[in-house]
Amino acid sequence: MNVEHGTVSVGEFEFDCGETIPDLELAYEAYGEFDGENAVLVCHALTGSAHVAGRDRVDSADQARAWWDDIVGPGKAIDTTEYYAVCVNVPGSCYGSTGPASENPETGEPYGTDFPPVTVRDWTEAQRALLDELGVPHLHAVVGGSVGGMNVLEWAKRHPDHVERIVPIATAARLDPQCLALDAIARRAITTDPNWDRGHYYDGEPPRDGLALARQLGHVMYLSKASMEQKFGRRAAGRDAVRTFPVDAAGSFFPYRDVESYLDYNAEKFTERFDANSYLYLTRAMDNYDLAAGFDSDADALAAFDGEALVMSFTADWHFTTQQAEALADSLRAADAGVAHHVIDSDHGHDAFLVEPDNVGPPLSDFLDAGVDGKAVTDSVVEDSEESNFAPVHNSLFSR
Repeated sequence: MNVEHGTVSVGEFEFDCGETIPDLELAYEAYGEFDGENAVLVCHALTGSAHVAGRDRVDSADQARAWWDDIVGPGKAIDTTEYYAVCVNVPGSCYGSTGPASENPETGEPYGTDFPPVTVRDWTEAQRALLDELGVPHLHAVVGGSVGGMNVLEWAKRHPDHVERIVPIATAARLDPQCLALDAIARRAITTDPNWDRGHYYDGEPPRDGLALARQLGHVMYLSKASMEQKFGRRAAGRDAVRTFPVDAAGSFFPYRDVESYLDYNAEKFTERFDANSYLYLTRAMDNYDLAAGFDSDADALAAFDGEALVMSFTADWHFTTQQAEALADSLRAADAGVAHHVIDSDHGHDAFLVEPDNVGPPLSDFLDAGVDGKAVTDSVVEDSEESNFAPVHNSLFSR
């Protein structure tokens, strides 16, 4: 598979907030050969990177794991023998693109919280600028999951003439209040860590404990009740498991459970590779996204998009529910776009779009090839929201 990777400067960049920086650098990877009509932009999720495929490559901004390698590559759903797949690390991240941890050329020090606030609109405009640098004027499709799906929607809203097909997966037009609340708690964990130092911690110890807690909360949001029961139950962790957080005096009497060990281990690994300020910036961008912003409704925001859309959702995803996805599909229908809503029955929760390539791949592949008429697309498609019967959805982790 032919792979391009690197960092491209798009020069001075004005953010949605009105602030500018003199030089925005964007890390990207591209796979396959561009023929003028076959470009597919892949939008990563909250803490993802441009390293979407190629597990044998471990030199991409310290993120060794290719996060969608089962979907992008030769013979896979986004077949890089047919498509030119591009993934861009968004501004505000810490995987190669300019963000809070980057050097501010005016001071010679990291930006920290002097970095401008970022929005999903900024991500879209930055991607458009990088594609211009690569000589890609038009996209066959834009694909992405979670907040990457919001990024997809913003493309249809802001650059409807530049894209033929969109695939928003496990996403919605906006976050609901429950998820907003949980994200607020996660940010509070970071900003109340004494090491955060109002975001200027780069010469000292970073706020690892706060970031670890934020990540643990995120992990719980990405799983479902069923998947947590199957994966962990109430089992005690193995005898070799070591607690990485301080424990209360009574804690030694009670078991250190498998689910705790899992959360502690993954949080510790995450703090080694991700910047706490970036986590604050990116969650703010996700939380404040509203497809209808500047318009009377979601349908009005999408009115200029005359292509086709494949909306994909998962029955046990309570972060972005199938009901939210159907509301999005309804808005696309109201905007007269060709649309299919493909519902996947899954216990994996929000993470399903990352870990179920056998369910995600076939409809995605068929849609890229044949649009909403693709055979695998029509399986499990919701045709009419008034007549649809969804499988049971875990709407809330805290349901009674």
